[in-house]
Amino acid sequence: MKKILLAFFIVLILWGLNACVQQSINDGMSDQARAERAHLSAKIHTELAAEYFNRGQLEVALEEVAEALNAQANYAPAYNVLGLVYMALNENDKALENFERAIQIAPKNSEINNNYGWFLCQRFPQRMDQAIGHFMAATTDPLYATPEMAFANAGLCEIKRKNYDAAEAFLQKALLIQSKYSPAVIGIIDIDFQRGNLVAAKSKLTDFLQNNASTPESLLLAIQIEQAMGDQLTADSYIFQLQKHFPDSKEAVAIREGKIR
Repeated sequence: MKKILLAFFIVLILWGLNACVQQSINDGMSDQARAERAHLSAKIHTELAAEYFNRGQLEVALEEVAEALNAQANYAPAYNVLGLVYMALNENDKALENFERAIQIAPKNSEINNNYGWFLCQRFPQRMDQAIGHFMAATTDPLYATPEMAFANAGLCEIKRKNYDAAEAFLQKALLIQSKYSPAVIGIIDIDFQRGNLVAAKSKLTDFLQNNASTPESLLLAIQIEQAMGDQLTADSYIFQLQKHFPDSKEAVAIREGKIR
């Protein structure tokens, strides 16, 4: 909240300057100063768009991205956020177009590579090799703050195509960086489940749920494990938790629609 309020404050200052002394400022500015001002405006509006996206306010996020690109038409992070928004709206063609635009402008940007890889993994499984390539590109950036995310995403995507050995290797790399990184822990447990090691999977997941906050992914996996072991009563208790705490998650929706049993 503090971050978004600060960004709003800065935007208001910029708007105030525009309203009061726009012409005189432009007349007195060098080209470099104008470019820096445009870049700052694009950055602020993109950060606001990302905040709104994270809060599920997608329409407002689109408005902020439009402002960012109006300030600087080739600002790669804005296209990255636009890709995420369109992905959330299930407009895959638009999401693909914007992710590709972002990666064209900033091919080494780790966050863009990670997000683009995740998009390809989720929506274009036939391009999984390309997705893995983008995850690996993200991890090669020494300044990337969350390389465990890219390694974990690579592992989760390998699980989707049943490459369990490769998946486990990626997930272990994520855990070497952050030993309690939840997506990687859940991924390792999912591999046990997929391989039919139900007792081990249940034991590990029970321990996880006792020591960590539950997530839609962990609760869905718990449901699947209990159902596979023939314990529908326990599975129903996890279904109740999923619907109560995460009613809008894709996992809860899938359960309600009978897509996952």
